[in-house]
Amino acid sequence: MSPVAPTGTAPTGIGLVGAGRIGSSHARLIATRVPNARLVAVADVRPGAASALAGPLGAIGHTDVGELLADPEVEAVVVTAVTEAHAGLVEAAAHAGKGVFCEKPAGLSLAEIDRGIAATTEAGVAFQVGFNRRFAAEFAAARAAVDAGRVGTPQLLRSLTRDPGLVDPAGVPPWTIFLLTLIHDFDTLLFLNPGAEPVSVYAVADALVAPGFKDAGLLDTAVVTIRFDNGALATAEASFSATYGYDVRGEVFGSGGRLEIGGGPRRQLAISDADGRHVDTPRGDTELFPEAYAGELAEFAAAVREGRAPAVTGHDARRALSIALSCIASVRSGGPVDPAVVAATIDGRVR
Repeated sequence: MSPVAPTGTAPTGIGLVGAGRIGSSHARLIATRVPNARLVAVADVRPGAASALAGPLGAIGHTDVGELLADPEVEAVVVTAVTEAHAGLVEAAAHAGKGVFCEKPAGLSLAEIDRGIAATTEAGVAFQVGFNRRFAAEFAAARAAVDAGRVGTPQLLRSLTRDPGLVDPAGVPPWTIFLLTLIHDFDTLLFLNPGAEPVSVYAVADALVAPGFKDAGLLDTAVVTIRFDNGALATAEASFSATYGYDVRGEVFGSGGRLEIGGGPRRQLAISDADGRHVDTPRGDTELFPEAYAGELAEFAAAVREGRAPAVTGHDARRALSIALSCIASVRSGGPVDPAVVAATIDGRVR
């Protein structure tokens, strides 16, 4: 069933679930920088958390998600709750007839994402997943260049994420590096190699930043090699110890040229003095990609209002998660794996 457009041309009424770090950022963007959306309500099970965020933004705070979903002014829901709750909230919002934007990952198993796709399809509502890099100007321009044939046939691709650090290693769930961090890079590689599917995934990971937490399952450094069915080879890497700031980059090398994306500095400014050369580098994702975050939320609001599928769908979420799950299987086996085989054999949540 195709998404059904709400009537009228007023800004799309948004309810947000999850008032944590990324939820707080999204709520403020919706309220102040997304003109085709209106923040109606915020829900969070922690007493006072939703009201503290919603009140200054002119919205209502709830501790009961059901109250938010029952509000007729809420036409669509942005899910920014804890990862384990994503899949259930996607289904609940769909059953309430609301369009759904879900932060990545949209589930912790392919079965969970499949249920979300089925629920939103049956309800005829939009389902978008938060792969914000697609909405960053430089990544969008790179994809346009690939589509235009500017670099010929993609042969080598690279995507990396280096995070400023682990504030509390004990609070990081196992496999975070693949499921929450590198999943952005996997989507980027799929985005920049359109039409291609991964046929082999090999991941190497270790605890180099916080080795004392390795036995608890925390891996903080990883390199992934992916072979695609169009012959292209890709690498993705991540680290949680970029002391200089939040670093995101990409590259496409093709038969006719090369694209280089990102590089760290927030502004084209370098200061050289007696202490050396310095550049201004963002300290986090919301600081590096404010326009991209606003852009993806504007796209979601527009898709809900226009009754169409958004630019990034549940299918995209499934493809990226399939690579992440293949990485986990590869680390466990010590060798390369076929994503199709992993998808056919893995069952339930990844622990």
